[in-house]
Amino acid sequence: MRDGVSVRAVSDASFDLAAGECLALVGESGCGKSVLASALLGLLPENAETAGSAHLGDTDLLAADERTLARRIRGRRVGLVPQSPAAHLTPVRTVRSQLAETIRQLTGAGRRGPRLAAAVAAAADRAAFPLDHLDRYPHELSGGLAQRAATALALVGDAPLLLADEPTTGLDRDLVERTVDELRRHIGDDRALLLITHDLAAAERIADRVAVMYASRIVELADADAFFGSPGPRHPYARGLLNALPDREFAPIPGMPPELTALPDGCAFAARCARADDTCAWAPGLLDGVACHHPETADAEVTRA
Repeated sequence: MRDGVSVRAVSDASFDLAAGECLALVGESGCGKSVLASALLGLLPENAETAGSAHLGDTDLLAADERTLARRIRGRRVGLVPQSPAAHLTPVRTVRSQLAETIRQLTGAGRRGPRLAAAVAAAADRAAFPLDHLDRYPHELSGGLAQRAATALALVGDAPLLLADEPTTGLDRDLVERTVDELRRHIGDDRALLLITHDLAAAERIADRVAVMYASRIVELADADAFFGSPGPRHPYARGLLNALPDREFAPIPGMPPELTALPDGCAFAARCARADDTCAWAPGLLDGVACHHPETADAEVTRA
């Protein structure tokens, strides 16, 4: 940053995502989920630095130049439902115009005519975007409508990898379920979905695996059935997330997460954890799917009301 302080937004993140799979990335606001997605698409600000690799087939996304990302990756091989859709929509063009351009570029449909009009209507319907709003500009849309427009644009190319960053923001529960079900239908033998969300109910509905992020690090990776059911999460933070839900214990996790400008050398969750002891002065690695010196045991229970 300008004052010389570094923000460690994502630290030592390591995971894989196979075709035919949905991985839900969950965690509190500010833990680094959206930064991770932006890094994969080369959308970080100029003062950001990345290290390591992120392979999509034979392409290292972190090493790819802007020309490669713009012409071969974004939209074509990696689709994005952005966290702030209103900021990503072109303000001086209608939703219809933006969908038509995207369809022409990614599917080769004609410049105009009934075929293109039908494709625009189908793309809008796929994301539950009302057809009578297609000729509106972004500033004329509610937050929920902007979200659906962005989802429609992201689904057009049927990209092998879809990054959906908070795709249910501003939607009522019925639309949340319809949206995540449509995202799930996007997955096929050659397509995968990375769902970034605060909505654990949405994650439970469609995810195959769950990755829990806390203070820039992935602290747990688990199969969704085991995570939401039995034996439940093994990391104390992940278990606290579930127990904070209204249909479970409705008990908040005490304390606040650390600032990403001042992460501790040891376990970042130790200050909020009832299990913490002297061993937590050292940062735990992600072993057997959990980064914790004192993981929950298989016989622990997650309460559901």
